Amino acid sequence: MKGHDFGKVAVLLGGRSAEREISLQSGQAVLEALRNCGVDAHPFDPGEKQLGALLDEKFDRAHIALHGRFGEDGTMQGALELMGIPYTGSGVMASALAMDKWRTKLLWEAVGINSPRSLLLNGQSDFDAVVSTLGLPLIVKPAREGSTIGLSKINRAQDLAQAYHVAAEHDALVLAEEFIEGTELTAAILGDTTLPLVRIVVAGELYDYEAKYLSDDTRYFCPCGLPEEQEHLIQQQALKAYQTLGCEGWGRIDLILSQDGRFYFLEANTSPGMTSHSLVPMAAATAGIGFEDLVLKILSLSHVG
Repeated sequence: MKGHDFGKVAVLLGGRSAEREISLQSGQAVLEALRNCGVDAHPFDPGEKQLGALLDEKFDRAHIALHGRFGEDGTMQGALELMGIPYTGSGVMASALAMDKWRTKLLWEAVGINSPRSLLLNGQSDFDAVVSTLGLPLIVKPAREGSTIGLSKINRAQDLAQAYHVAAEHDALVLAEEFIEGTELTAAILGDTTLPLVRIVVAGELYDYEAKYLSDDTRYFCPCGLPEEQEHLIQQQALKAYQTLGCEGWGRIDLILSQDGRFYFLEANTSPGMTSHSLVPMAAATAGIGFEDLVLKILSLSHVG
């Protein structure tokens, strides 16, 4: 499709989530790429404008560059469907499921997709029993927040309560998850194709918010360097994990390859970052897809409710 075939396109960016600043960067990159392709694209920040303005300003389609709540969790997708505006990425159900790490894990486990063992925490949890069940170290994180916001790694049982309270500031649903020592990988998916895997090497202990967006010491490798047969197997499983949630259009599946050769899927992202540090553009480039072609392809795969 040519740029003018899409009509007037709103690039949804910013929003009200904890990931607002990253979304603004993603949205600006997407906006520039679409305009370079001849698309009549305009920025639209739902954190500053009422959604009804999308109809008032006669937008034909929406490219979602929002991250986190009120953009990636099914709420925006539902609003756009009510307004009859096609949008990029997954539909309402898949977006809501993928945003909820606990329910994502329940579905994956039901179909035999490996994920680290975990337990839900609340203020009345027996933290000693949690440590006895899952062992140490542990990852503690909000179940419905992105970009590793509110995430902690704990090495001592006495630190679990504090890690729970940090996560609970962001979400009432908190997960404690066994820590898997191994190689961080991510699988970008475009349409029904899994792009080359990206291997992530961090300078510190965790691939957290700082390592993702602020550090210049985080290193990325694409091609990832795994044997071809192993990479292909992981790509197949990543696509299954993605499709099990009902995801479509594009997205990203994050996983850990353990030291004994097993892989554990962590979470799904239905509106991944598109900044200079982002992983989907990196994987696409290795597959021979430039940034502008990638953005145009994502737009062409828009979901029609």
